[in-house]
Amino acid sequence: MKILVTGAAGFIGFHTSKRLLEEGHDIIGLDNVNDYYSVELKNSRLDILNKFEKFKLYRDDLADNEAVAGLFKKEQPQRVIHLGAQAGVRYSLDHPHAYIQSNVVGTLNILEGCRHNKVEHLVFASTSSVYGLNAKYPFSVGDPVNHPVSLYGATKKDNELMAHSYAHLYKLPVTGLRFFTVYGPWGRPDMALFIFTKNIREGKPIDVFNRGDMIRDFTYVDDIVEGVVRVVMKVPEPNSNWDGTRPDPGSSPAPYRIYNIGSNSPVKLMDFIKEIEKNLGKKAEMNMMPFQLGDFYKSHADVSSLIEDFGYKPKFNIQIGVKNFVEWYTSYYSK
Repeated sequence: MKILVTGAAGFIGFHTSKRLLEEGHDIIGLDNVNDYYSVELKNSRLDILNKFEKFKLYRDDLADNEAVAGLFKKEQPQRVIHLGAQAGVRYSLDHPHAYIQSNVVGTLNILEGCRHNKVEHLVFASTSSVYGLNAKYPFSVGDPVNHPVSLYGATKKDNELMAHSYAHLYKLPVTGLRFFTVYGPWGRPDMALFIFTKNIREGKPIDVFNRGDMIRDFTYVDDIVEGVVRVVMKVPEPNSNWDGTRPDPGSSPAPYRIYNIGSNSPVKLMDFIKEIEKNLGKKAEMNMMPFQLGDFYKSHADVSSLIEDFGYKPKFNIQIGVKNFVEWYTSYYSK
């Protein structure tokens, strides 16, 4: 199968592309390889993907309509995994325009490419950040998501609404996946695990927000990739039982689905830090910081619908996941 993966040089995009290439699929990568974080790290990921004969990369911007349209017309992908985005909650506080261009305009360009080129199935990345001020746990796709606390979360809800409109108007099969705090080898340098590992290893203090009183549904990247691969292979059908008087937010009379994808095992942030300390053999010096604007206290994914529809079952706990990350980090940065 020929599959377009946007954000192929990114953390999840790299792992997803590698898995699909190993399974024998033709992967068309789209990534502008920007400098939001280390270009060297992104190129190291691409060096691995470029070893596969069935991988081809387009270094174009999602927001460039002509470039994206040209890619679709030339390559004619059968399916699309849209992972490219401007990521990061905190970065959105100071760089809002980047999120509109990449996440809103970029996603529109992907939807248009799928619409005009008869793509069989579009899978796109949403986020747990859409739950915003919600305080009912675990977070369920049946819950309303009307109160985001960051522009990043707001743009991802926009993506869900845009995708549904295309599923409804043009019968484009679409599935959205709300990712919950993904971590693992080759991770992003702006994320907590990477920052904590780097600073503890170098004997520098780490900033611990809300004084460590936070809980996250940390999800190992291999579990995420397993879910993405299962989902992209199954084209969603319209829900014939959908009732507009009691609308189900996770499905539709159009070929559209939304799922949470997480570990379903939330972990205290301080326990996560202890695992990093254990694997580095060093104690962390902590700066206990107040709650940060745009953040939220707890995340917990209800993944029951993903289990029911795809047999999804997370395999990795933080003991294994953090160990794997620290081993990768020390190896990569000891070269």
